[in-house]
Amino acid sequence: MEHADLDNLIDQVGEQGSGDELTLRRLKKRRLLLRDQIARLEAQLEPPEPA
Repeated sequence: MEHADLDNLIDQVGEQGSGDELTLRRLKKRRLLLRDQIARLEAQLEPPEPA
């Protein structure tokens, strides 16, 4: 949910065009970190494929 919220916030700031670039970069970095955490959790949940 937090990842989706960040997506929406980044879109809103980008559309306004008046957004602070530093804030936008920080939001994008946070979104990327969350995406990586989600990928790690999903990898832990999925059993490894048999060789």
